[in-house]
Amino acid sequence: MFDFFSWQHLSIMLIVALVVVGPKDLPRLMNIAGKWAGKARAMAAEFRKSFDEMAREAELSELRKEIDDLKKNNPLTEVANSITGVQAEIGNAIKEPAPVSVPVEPRSGELQVTESAPHPTTTSSGASAS
Repeated sequence: MFDFFSWQHLSIMLIVALVVVGPKDLPRLMNIAGKWAGKARAMAAEFRKSFDEMAREAELSELRKEIDDLKKNNPLTEVANSITGVQAEIGNAIKEPAPVSVPVEPRSGELQVTESAPHPTTTSSGASAS
């Protein structure tokens, strides 16, 4: 705690405090100095705790970012997304009605062949007409 003071320095300070303050008020002075030291230690501990908490939050946010990046760049996720897309396309194809064939116009010089209803081949007398 007192790394920057040697025992000689401390003893000189105690002798000066005894002479300046007096033996009667010296215990009260030491009590006040102890309370100040306790408050300083509490403030230092609180500062260290808040600093550690900020560092932990920064690490957690960094880890969350890495996890999100891994989720986005995961090959299994890409495969799952492609499978989901294919399933959606198949579902849409099943739900859509079959395409209606549109009659194609004949090109110039071609004849259009159409089917027509068969002509009746029987007459009223029962003989076939040719």
